[in-house]
Amino acid sequence: MVQGHLSATARVWTAMAPALLLSLYCLVGLAIYMVRYAIKGPYRDPEFEARGSSVLANMWVRLYFAWLMQPLWRVVLRSGVPPTAITTLSALVAIAAGLSLAAGRFALGGWLYIFSGILDILDGRLARKANKVTKSGGALDSILDRYADSAVLAGLAWYYRDSWVLGAALVALIGSNLVPYIRARGEAAGVSVKEVGVMQRAERIIYIGVGCAVSPVVEVLLRDPADPRPLHLAAVLGVILLAVGTQVTALHRLVYVLAALDGRTGIGASPDTRDRDRHSLVAATVATVTDFGLMVGLVAIYELTPAAATAIGCVLGGITNLSIHLLWSASGRESRLPEVRRYAFVSFTSALLNAGGVWVLLALPGVDYRIAWVLVRTAVALAWNFPLHRDYVFVARAKVEAGAEAVRG
Repeated sequence: MVQGHLSATARVWTAMAPALLLSLYCLVGLAIYMVRYAIKGPYRDPEFEARGSSVLANMWVRLYFAWLMQPLWRVVLRSGVPPTAITTLSALVAIAAGLSLAAGRFALGGWLYIFSGILDILDGRLARKANKVTKSGGALDSILDRYADSAVLAGLAWYYRDSWVLGAALVALIGSNLVPYIRARGEAAGVSVKEVGVMQRAERIIYIGVGCAVSPVVEVLLRDPADPRPLHLAAVLGVILLAVGTQVTALHRLVYVLAALDGRTGIGASPDTRDRDRHSLVAATVATVTDFGLMVGLVAIYELTPAAATAIGCVLGGITNLSIHLLWSASGRESRLPEVRRYAFVSFTSALLNAGGVWVLLALPGVDYRIAWVLVRTAVALAWNFPLHRDYVFVARAKVEAGAEAVRG
């Protein structure tokens, strides 16, 4: 049982028993809450309201959850347990969840992770209610949250160590640590990003916790019930959503923090600036499609290695991108020549980085060259091409356009 060798019936009941009890509690609570809502209006919780909302968990849902947690909250408050004890208990429960997932007990691991998230909400509220808020307590809570999330994703990575899902779990692990780190660095510099992004900690717990908790039921209903090591499709979906969502959120927060620190809010941008951004987007899209098509053709028809085909595709894509930029540019010939030289340098180095990245990534077994191209191309575009195009290649043109805007203003 502990090792995860359960019958199909046992898998369903270990997953559904907690879900049924929780669902019954939530449904009865929802009926009572709707009556209360009709009479007194929405439940107010300054702490939850201060945290903001997101697409997945809007403010109505958050306030309903806060009201629903009142019985447990009162028990914790009256117990006299110190907040740090709840904090450490939350981390221990999350570690137990990670071990359960590594052993294949997905229902147990999912419900433990959800319970750990509930405890993580209670410890901060308890500290504020009991006037025991300290800097050391806040630091402990933040650090143990990273341990908790990492333990769960490490457990998933161990379970999927022989599957392609391992890659998604590792990407999710990196993203889950980047999201709060960027928030901490931004707040240290005076930039708040708590409402920036779609994958905050509450969403991460819901995706992984619920996905893992119900996955045994999905496996029994849709796949082979006798499989001793099922794929757990619902959990895989949660891992993929977490991997993509955390990376998007981390990138969104990074761009937001850097723009705020540099004074670039993007609000009230001039028509010329918006036109330049649109032109850059169109040029990059056309160049990327051309680049990808040539790369696939060279590999499929002429049997070139993906690395060599990527380098050649980058050259053609770069020429296409530059041609579109020059076509739309109002600059004179004398200002274009330095741009062409700078662009040639960026394109050459970009081709080397993309070809080298594809070659390295394809050293891993089972990686499709087209997926490797997309991953490497995206990374190089964000980390190398875009910053250099903005701050190096076309910087002179941007200054001329900014001067023209100032004169018109």
